[in-house]
Amino acid sequence: MLIVIITCTVLVLLATVLPLSKHSHWIVRSMDFPRFQILIFTSALLLVIILFLNEPLPITSILISATALCLIWHLWWILPYTPLWPKEVQYCNKFDPEKSLSILSSNVLTPNRNTTALIKLVKKYQPDVLVTLESDQWWQDQLKELESDMPFTVKCPLDNLYGMHLYSKLPLHDQEISFLVEKDVPSIHVSLELRTGDRVRIHFVHPAPPSPTENTESAERDAELIIVARSVKNSNQPVIVAGDLNDVAWSSTTRLFRKISGLLDPRIGRGMFNTFHANYPILRWPLDHLFHSDHFTLNSIHRLPSIGSDHFPLFASLSYTPIKGVSQNGLEADFEDYDRAIEIADEKGVSKGDVPEPNEKN
Repeated sequence: MLIVIITCTVLVLLATVLPLSKHSHWIVRSMDFPRFQILIFTSALLLVIILFLNEPLPITSILISATALCLIWHLWWILPYTPLWPKEVQYCNKFDPEKSLSILSSNVLTPNRNTTALIKLVKKYQPDVLVTLESDQWWQDQLKELESDMPFTVKCPLDNLYGMHLYSKLPLHDQEISFLVEKDVPSIHVSLELRTGDRVRIHFVHPAPPSPTENTESAERDAELIIVARSVKNSNQPVIVAGDLNDVAWSSTTRLFRKISGLLDPRIGRGMFNTFHANYPILRWPLDHLFHSDHFTLNSIHRLPSIGSDHFPLFASLSYTPIKGVSQNGLEADFEDYDRAIEIADEKGVSKGDVPEPNEKN
C-alpha cells in the first residue's frame, strides 16, 4: 500500500510541477488540460493517505504535505471557474434586443455529417452570429440554407480540419481571412455592426494544438493567441475574441492572453462550460472560448447539446452596455507578462502588426 501511495504522489507532483515550466513541448503543455481530473485524483489520494497511513511516520507527513500542496495549487486554477468565485462579468439587468449580440460557436468536426442537428440549434437559439470550425466545402454546401436569415458571410472551406465559416444576421465590414502564424491555419477578422449602429471588432481563431500528431510544440498556438491579445490591448473599440483555442481556460497561456488583452471571461464565477470531449465525460475541459471587452455585460451563456462532433457548441448572448461595463475588471499584466508575450511572438517571428484591425464606423 505504501509503495502504491508513494508512486501516486510522485505522479501527482510531476503533473503539478511540469506545467510550471515554460517549455512548449506538447507533453509539458498537455498537463494544463486535466487540472480538474488531477484535482479529483489528488483529493482522493489525500483521503487515502489520511485513512490508511495513520501511523506517525515521517513519510506520512511528507506525503500529506506534498499532496495537500498539490491540491491547493490545482484549486487555485480551478475555483475561478465555479460559482464559488466572484463573477468577472456582470449580468445585464434589462435585456434590450437592440443592444444584444448572440454568438453560437461550433467546432463541427469535418467528418461529422450531422448538419441537421446544428441547423436545429441555430433555428432554436436564433444567434446573431454563427461561426463553424473544421468546416469544409461539404459543410458550406449544407449550411447554405442558413443564408436566407444570415446573409452576411465569410467563408474559408478547408479539408485540413481548419476550415472556418461565419454567418451573420448583422452587417459585417472589413472582413479579412488571415493566416497569422501557420500557412494552413486561418482566422477570421471582422467589424460587426450592431442594431444600434455601433461596431464591434471580432476575431475568430482556431490555432493548431500541441500534440504528437500535429505541432510537437505549443509555440504556434501560443504565438497566435498572444499577437491577437497584443493587437486588441489598446483598442478603444468593443472587442470579442472567440473560437476553439485548443487550450484550456485555466492554462498559463490563456491566463497570459487574458492579462495582455485585458478582455473578460464570462465563465469566471459561473462554470467551466466544458466543450471537449463530447464523447468522453471523464475527459472534458473548456476548449471553446469567448472573451470580450468591458463594453459588454452578459445575458446568458450555455453549452449546447451535441451535434455529433467531438465538441459541444457554445452559445453566448452579450449586451452592449459600455457605461455599466466599466466597473468590470479582469486580470492585469505586469512587466514580466509583457516580456513573456514579446518572447513568445518573437520565437515564431510574428507580431501584433500581423493581426487585422477592423475599423470602427467613421
